[in-house]
Amino acid sequence: MTDQPLVCANHPSRETSLRCNRCNKPICTACAVHTPVGYRCRECVRGQQAVFDTAQWWDYIIAFVITAVGVGIGVALLGRLFFWLGFILAPIIGGGLAELIRFAIGRRRSRYLPFATILGGTVGVLIRFVPLIVTIFLTGFGEINMAWFTSIGLELIFPIGYGFLMISTLYYRLRGIRW
Repeated sequence: MTDQPLVCANHPSRETSLRCNRCNKPICTACAVHTPVGYRCRECVRGQQAVFDTAQWWDYIIAFVITAVGVGIGVALLGRLFFWLGFILAPIIGGGLAELIRFAIGRRRSRYLPFATILGGTVGVLIRFVPLIVTIFLTGFGEINMAWFTSIGLELIFPIGYGFLMISTLYYRLRGIRW
């Protein structure tokens, strides 16, 4: 009786001595995923992670709307404060919005939920610029000079900075599942 060499289930040309510690399938080092409890095949890891993805389809819409409205209001309010105070408060507002979203969706989670908040936050920041864009098109481009660009530049830079801080805080607070 001769012992056959163990080969990877996904790559039959590769010999291996490694097995998935959950399903006992032979896997090579390219197929192995290192987990806190040992090496597992990608199928077992995907199956385990699917258990934690509990969000419903409407959770993405709720997160989008809350983020768009919250970031829009936050950018508008922070624009009225002294600029450095806005940079301190923006991440705090982003964290508060993340907790509001978690409460609104019943603490369900998904790997795609942070991306819905990025889109919502971007819309919330862009809504801030609608009056500015309308003013530019109504007055025409004839009155554009360097002073105009300087004043418009300040109206653009700070809201974008505040929005970035709020959105990035939201993203990192909601990205609980890491793949």
